[in-house]
Amino acid sequence: MLHEQRPLRFECTGCGACCAGSDQHYIETTDVERARIREALGVGLAWFRRRYLVALGEGALGLRIERGRCVFLRDNRCRIYAVRPVQCRTYPWWPELLVNAAVFAAEGARCEGIGRGAVVPRARIETALRQQRHAGASGVRTTSKDRGQRKTGDR
Repeated sequence: MLHEQRPLRFECTGCGACCAGSDQHYIETTDVERARIREALGVGLAWFRRRYLVALGEGALGLRIERGRCVFLRDNRCRIYAVRPVQCRTYPWWPELLVNAAVFAAEGARCEGIGRGAVVPRARIETALRQQRHAGASGVRTTSKDRGQRKTGDR
């Protein structure tokens, strides 16, 4: 992986680009993540499912993307930041973004924080990768409903 080959820099600027995608994308979540989010919002299960979730098939549920943005993004700030899913907490340290320099650079065109700031310690990146594996390799990405493949959101 790229982080094993060279130092990588990232500093979040709070731009919200990582929370954006087309309406054909979603953020798959685990049962535990959904329960934490619902508790933090103080809403009932039926309301939470109707307002914030989308069925993904095979029993999986994800957060909605509406009008090109995560339903919890308001004024470029995450309303559920303290309980955000693993996918959000570990960005941009996703295996598919660390495949090679070209892929990471392409993501850098979307995210102004990639390539900024201090070098991120390799151990921190590896921790993010472990968190994703623990959450479930197929359940922590913004994914295209049409193609069923892992994909970050569009700008």
